[in-house]
Amino acid sequence: MYCARCGTQLPDDAVFCIKCGTQTGQSSQSMSTLTTVESTNAGQVVGSANATSLKCPTCGASIAPKFGEMIITCEYCGASITLGSLGWSNIKKQTMLVLKVRTADDATQLVRSMMDRGLLHRHLQESSTLEEMNLSIVPYWLVGVSARTSIIATNMVMEGAQVATTAALLGVMAGGLGGGNRRGGFGGGGAPLLEGALLGSMMSHGMGGGSGPRKAIQVNQNYNYPVVALKGLTEYQPHDYQFTIEERSLFDISKYPKGIKILNGDISEDAAKNQARTLVDELQSQKAHAQYHMIQQISSEEDLSDTELLHVPIWFARYNHKGNKIVLILDGNSGNVINSTGL
Repeated sequence: MYCARCGTQLPDDAVFCIKCGTQTGQSSQSMSTLTTVESTNAGQVVGSANATSLKCPTCGASIAPKFGEMIITCEYCGASITLGSLGWSNIKKQTMLVLKVRTADDATQLVRSMMDRGLLHRHLQESSTLEEMNLSIVPYWLVGVSARTSIIATNMVMEGAQVATTAALLGVMAGGLGGGNRRGGFGGGGAPLLEGALLGSMMSHGMGGGSGPRKAIQVNQNYNYPVVALKGLTEYQPHDYQFTIEERSLFDISKYPKGIKILNGDISEDAAKNQARTLVDELQSQKAHAQYHMIQQISSEEDLSDTELLHVPIWFARYNHKGNKIVLILDGNSGNVINSTGL
């Protein structure tokens, strides 16, 4: 749309020209949409706390706040709107990640590198038949989890030093007792100290194994843990995967290409929280055992915070390899493989 007076190009729903101020023919239609904004005595324009889109009170252009914003400036005329005192706190959060891996060919190329990774999987993708490559928008509950894991583990360095010292002492004793002209067994021949050290080492393993000094370790980790919100897809639940949530925005179905299937969730928020607590507890335990050996005791506590429903574009790739089914789940936003079965 263009201003009838000065010819400046304007948004289709503009009420006034941003250059000369002339009123357009959209005034009667747009004034009803401005009821969500009001001016305070100080001249500040305040929008409704639960607003997801607004009309600029100055020029009438559409303003779409990004997730988490409290002060929004019109990009056409520079007017500013502040959300109400509750901000976004009372909005039921539904967010989305945009689709970046847009074609099946692009998804296939990314999946190929995953399937062929490692010596045993060499040329696996080439020897497999692609049976299905589908794109869907899948809902995930994002659960904020703060995990604190307490570990009691044996100090392997100190224990190793003690074992070596004990072995040497026992070796000397056994070597001294093994002198003389006896032949055969420990103490025979001309290397009593060596044989005694071997005996001492064997004895020390029986006397001191696993009972060395202990140390306390605290492992803390914060997660935005994704729980798939669809019961039919729980077998593809992410394990240790984080979506790129910095790029998320408020859910808007029009931002996805037409024809993509939007899946509805059937797992409640409370159920997702319980599942997130359990899965994070398991994940913390696995990470601890991978990093520390000889763990004597381990316990975790999880605190849950905010949740939101995140819609993610997901590619489902299914292959047949000599009668075996291989399924890979690809994040259509980042291009990373979330998990797989059959590899």
